[in-house]
Amino acid sequence: MKTILVTGGAGFIGSSFVKLCVDKGLRVIVLDALTYAGHTANLEWISGKGEWELYQGSICDAELVESLLMK
Repeated sequence: MKTILVTGGAGFIGSSFVKLCVDKGLRVIVLDALTYAGHTANLEWISGKGEWELYQGSICDAELVESLLMK
């Protein structure tokens, strides 16, 4: 199964993209800082559908991004 990393995936547009990817059978790793635009509620409607994981953090955190890319 292909896996993709989506940054900003808890925002309005990002969550729609995550849903599209999950619907296409992709495994999705979501990285979002969950600040003013990113909210876990935007991803709730994807719960129970396909494989996806949410990680809270910044794309500027090189260690975190590297660990997610290794997944």
